[in-house]
Amino acid sequence: MTKEHTPTSLLKKVGYSLAVICLLLLICGISLCGYYILKAPKLTSAYVTSTASSTIYDSQGKKLLSLGVDDREVIKPNQLPSQTSAAITSIEDRRFYNHHGLDVIRILGAALANFKASDNSLQGGSTLDQQLIKLSYFSTKKSDQTLERKIQEAWLAVELDRIYSKKEILALYANKVFMGNGIYGMQTAAKYYYGKPLKDLSLAQTALLAGIPNAPSSYNPYANQTLATQRRNQVLKAMLQTNKISNSAYQKAVATPITAGLLAYDSQRNQTSHKHALWADAYLKEVVADLRAKGYDPYEKALKVYTNLDTAAQHRLYQLANSDQLKYPNDQMQVAASVINPKSGAVVAMIGGRKQGELTFGLNRAVQATRSNASTAKPLLDYAPAIEYLGWSSQHELDDSKFVYPDTNKVLHDFDGTYLGKMTMQEALVQSRNVPAIRALQAVGMKRAQSFIEQLGFTYKHKLELQNGIGLPSSSLQNAAAYACFANGGYYYQPSYITSIELPNGQTKSFKTKPKRVMKASTAYIVTKMLEQVISSPSGTGHDAAVYGLYQAGKTGTNAYPSDLKPASFPDNALMDSWFNGYSRNYSISVWTGYDKPYESGHYLSEADSKIAQKFYQDIMTYLAQGQVNKQWTKPASVKTIKANNQTYYAPK
Repeated sequence: MTKEHTPTSLLKKVGYSLAVICLLLLICGISLCGYYILKAPKLTSAYVTSTASSTIYDSQGKKLLSLGVDDREVIKPNQLPSQTSAAITSIEDRRFYNHHGLDVIRILGAALANFKASDNSLQGGSTLDQQLIKLSYFSTKKSDQTLERKIQEAWLAVELDRIYSKKEILALYANKVFMGNGIYGMQTAAKYYYGKPLKDLSLAQTALLAGIPNAPSSYNPYANQTLATQRRNQVLKAMLQTNKISNSAYQKAVATPITAGLLAYDSQRNQTSHKHALWADAYLKEVVADLRAKGYDPYEKALKVYTNLDTAAQHRLYQLANSDQLKYPNDQMQVAASVINPKSGAVVAMIGGRKQGELTFGLNRAVQATRSNASTAKPLLDYAPAIEYLGWSSQHELDDSKFVYPDTNKVLHDFDGTYLGKMTMQEALVQSRNVPAIRALQAVGMKRAQSFIEQLGFTYKHKLELQNGIGLPSSSLQNAAAYACFANGGYYYQPSYITSIELPNGQTKSFKTKPKRVMKASTAYIVTKMLEQVISSPSGTGHDAAVYGLYQAGKTGTNAYPSDLKPASFPDNALMDSWFNGYSRNYSISVWTGYDKPYESGHYLSEADSKIAQKFYQDIMTYLAQGQVNKQWTKPASVKTIKANNQTYYAPK
């Protein structure tokens, strides 16, 4: 006799099954949370109370500088003014005194608000305890916002609330937050912005300081007074809503000008200048930017940052740029240079300008990709792709004859206004002829050529044109990294400044760039053998870059003024830019010289001035080559040698 299943019994079985599944999921969730909690960093007073500045070190572990103001003033819990406490809790954590590290009500409210939000402005559910844990232990990078991190953060926040009093937590927060302009801590910020301690600030001034940590670069009054005012008023509104101030006090404070009592910026900015590191200013600026890109703000937590900087080489660059050794025509002429290790992508040294005075983190021309690299583009966009995709040898014949850009009436000219007829690719590159280079690019095809250089770090939103075969908008950093691919046999390394970061909890994050094969070894070798002759051949354009006895290769580049834009007072041979990109097996260097405003009176390069880029390279390469192994490049098995007309050429097999 078969037992019948009633609807009620089926529902019971389904309900039972769902209950078991939910129980299993709950057990798994609790187990996972427990596992993550066991892996969480240990909560120690050393990390939570630390107010040390971040320190940056060179490649040998020698301290370069500490970021921020060294004489930070720490305020004790019993010294934190009630007005400051009220402002902080009103804007950051209204239920601060009612929760134990986590505010479940706020988390659910934020989740609901984010679900309903029609825009991209998401609300956060972090308590002050959680924010303090973030400042002390964790990265702010989006990719690091994992479930594991969130669980560990929540656990540590609860532990923090268990160990410390509310007054202590508020004081720790007030001492640790970044307040803009290299300033840590609210007591230090009060004296920096207003010249007096927290206890003597007005309500409006206190509210302004309480609002800064949410976005220090935007909400500090020296950066943007409009945004600073809006944020201050948000804090005041929150204090009114939480009954921390009266309506009359609110009205008076919001009517107060944001500049009331504010010290003049010029009198304050020198407090945070890194005067003793001006010789490495450009490099350090990129280190700070790289840290932030990795999710670590050196102004928010005490980090130990270890870099690839060669201090001796950096000093040499600075001295070379700012002395009269190279006979710069005036103080307005600028220089930018990047030095990279081809074997790792490590940025060894960098200079972003000259005669910049006491300016800290100023314009870094070494990473500004706004100037054309002129003929140094030819090996990258024209000849290397022709070898890579078309199998051309350095003996390949090209025609240096009249050339008109397709679909235009624009005739391509060379620097000497002549055409030399048939010549080998090697001769065309060594003599830096324009027409053969463009014919090579035309043979490869723009799509393939642009795809090729994208792998070398040159990315553009638009499609390049044939004329880019004799000039790519680019920086010295891009050029040094790209030429490094020829030096190391065809591998691209993303340029890197930082080797490791030691976090406040003692954890170390290491960084190493992985090589990517971007061209055949045969292509890199054949280009190198041609570029060697740019420096060594009697017909080459790079004689002034020669370093006696060093195996090296390189390419010159100069930009003339457009004929329709050149100022009438400038001579016919006036130049806008001069480049030299060169390399050995150990270093790849790119140097640019020119003027920030090349159309102003006298801001052009003469023929003699255009040689300074080569001489700059020659000096720094000579210095770097000392004590280094000097080896010739090894010919790959995939390359064959061709002897013809008393010349040596190379071809891919």
